[in-house]
Amino acid sequence: MAHGRLGWGIPEHVTALPVDGDPIAALRAVAFYLERERAETYRVKAYRSAAERLAQLDPDEVASRARSGTLTELKGVGKKTAAVVTEVLDSGTSTTLADLEARHTEPVAGGAGIRAALRGDCHTHSTWSDGGSDILEMARTARDLGHEWMVLTDHSENLTVANGLSPERRRRQFDVIAEVNEELAPFRLLRGIEVDILEDGDIDAPDDLLEELDLVVASVHSKLRAPSELMTARMVAGVSHPLVDVLGHCTGRLVTGGRGTRLPSTFDAEAVFDACVENGVAVEINSRPERLDPPRPLLRQALAAGCEFVVDTDAHAPGQLDWQPYGCERAEECEVPVERIVNTRSADDLTAWRHVTR
Repeated sequence: MAHGRLGWGIPEHVTALPVDGDPIAALRAVAFYLERERAETYRVKAYRSAAERLAQLDPDEVASRARSGTLTELKGVGKKTAAVVTEVLDSGTSTTLADLEARHTEPVAGGAGIRAALRGDCHTHSTWSDGGSDILEMARTARDLGHEWMVLTDHSENLTVANGLSPERRRRQFDVIAEVNEELAPFRLLRGIEVDILEDGDIDAPDDLLEELDLVVASVHSKLRAPSELMTARMVAGVSHPLVDVLGHCTGRLVTGGRGTRLPSTFDAEAVFDACVENGVAVEINSRPERLDPPRPLLRQALAAGCEFVVDTDAHAPGQLDWQPYGCERAEECEVPVERIVNTRSADDLTAWRHVTR
């Protein structure tokens, strides 16, 4: 299939985000590449904040301030971000952007065959919960990466540390999703959620809300070191809920990153994966480099059990949407057939799969 404006092809590689002489697009592109390479948050924020501030101005004012050297008088615009704007207006690019583009000419990992088959991402977050960018920016980047669709799965209300959404906030979010779809068509942003599997195995969202969604990812976020028998019962109950579609980051492990490391949860994998098959729930291959969940032995066990899969980024920022190759590489190594990866399907087929399996 043909991918979008980032130029995925054979061999798969990233060329460049579309900038086209637009200084605000250039600032966003710099932030994207910094996120992609896991730079410090404060560095990324500087470029995104400057882009947001300048987007509020008339382009002529931005150009005038660049010529007069007064961009840094604006709150949120520093010397480095002002230099990017000035260079782009003068030459169409900037040294900072060109250096980043030169470092990002290849995918972050292998798995090119599976990545080429993917048509969307089933697990993403925005500023409505604990993400770093707004819904439009996330969706626009997914489109530019070549996706046909993306599921927005901001957290449910039990995860207060992640600013989880109440059902009322979630339904207000539907209006924003509709506006984004109107602007980015034919790209489609789908209505999703990442719910908590609570200690008793229940789901922290009402059924009437879940029925309005296109996809439901269910994950364990608490008491991850519980005894195996308790965790097994909890997870089996969670994936047995009739409106759950995907089991997210099943072990909860952390293998690297700023949050440190965390051992995987222990549970009866045979029982959990059998429950996934019985209930038509896909197992997520989480592509976040600090998670890489499930570990390869569990991924192979889920495959042998007959599970279907989704290869997701769990992205909390636009640059992280380009982390899918981390999951694709592991799926390829474990010989996961493409036809058992749900997000190789169209948006219509995805929603049809959800309703059939329910």
